[in-house]
Amino acid sequence: MQAVLEDKRNPSGARPPKAQLDPETRDRVMAAIGRHKDLAGAMLPILHDIQDALGHVPAEAVPLVAEALNLSRAEVHGVISYYHHFRQTPAAANVLQICRAEACQARGADALVEHAKASLGCDFHGTSADGQFTLEPVYCLGLCSSGPNMMLGDDLHAQVSSAKFDRLVQSALAARKELP
Repeated sequence: MQAVLEDKRNPSGARPPKAQLDPETRDRVMAAIGRHKDLAGAMLPILHDIQDALGHVPAEAVPLVAEALNLSRAEVHGVISYYHHFRQTPAAANVLQICRAEACQARGADALVEHAKASLGCDFHGTSADGQFTLEPVYCLGLCSSGPNMMLGDDLHAQVSSAKFDRLVQSALAARKELP
């Protein structure tokens, strides 16, 4: 006698529909693939291009990249999850990166990181509860003698104390309120 296994989460046995990219997003992903697919080592340029265009690399883009490069989805996902630079979900309006390199750590970055996490209420690769800030680690911003350093958006800030961090965050919030 053969037992019949029942999936209580999906009693009909039907596969759930696959999530798909909207046509505009799909076109942007395909354009990134088209620009780079013939390069040696094309995956990283493609993923960078997708993230630059969309702000993240959506899971639905993984099969498209894999197919274009004749790779498995696992290989593409492995690269995305290995490199901290790639986001799998959209970032907040303000991306805040704190240097984690040794020189900045020696100049007080660990205290800055703890203050940032407590102030924003999130860990690295997380977004603040108000949805305004995504906190990310970065490994060297090139101002090693002026640490600890951070970037807020495209702006580099040196010698960041907890007080300076708070001023920068408040300034970014105020600037967002002024936008139409």
